[in-house]
Amino acid sequence: MKSMTLLRIFALIISVMMFCLCLSSCGGEELEFVPPPFDSSAVVGSPDIEDPDAIGYTELDAKAYKVAVCGLVKLSGDSADIYFANLETNEVWLKLRIIDEKGNILGETGLIKPGEYVRSITFTEKVPKVGTKITMKIMGYQPDTYYSAGEVKINTQVS
Repeated sequence: MKSMTLLRIFALIISVMMFCLCLSSCGGEELEFVPPPFDSSAVVGSPDIEDPDAIGYTELDAKAYKVAVCGLVKLSGDSADIYFANLETNEVWLKLRIIDEKGNILGETGLIKPGEYVRSITFTEKVPKVGTKITMKIMGYQPDTYYSAGEVKINTQVS
C-alpha cells in the first residue's frame, strides 16, 4: 500500500517536471537581434588632443582590439567629451555605453569603424551628478556578423 502511494507521488513529480520543461522550452518567445546603428557623429581619423593627461586619455589593449578613451568623464550640460576612438589597426566595430551602479544605461554611442572616433557622449536617460560612479562598457563586434569580439569595462566617476 505504501509503495503504491510512493509510486503515485513519484509519477506526479515526474509529470510536473515534464510539464515545466515543456513550458520553458516550447512557449518561450525568441527575441530578434537588432544590430546597433553606426554613430552619425563619428569622425574619420584620430582625435587631436592638446593635453591627453589632463583628461585621462589613454589607449587600452583588449587583446582582440585596441581602443582609446578618456578616463575622466567631465560633464558639460547633458554630455561629456570622451574621445572614444577605434584604432586603425583594429578589425572590429566598437560601441561604448555608460552605465550607473544599478546597471542603468545613461548614454551610449553608435558603432564606430576602425580609424574613427566619437568626441562626445550625450546622457539620454539621466545626467549623472559630479562624483557619481559609472562604468564605461566598450563592446566589440565582428563586422557584418555582429558576433561579439569581447568587452572591456572601465570603472570611473563623473568629474
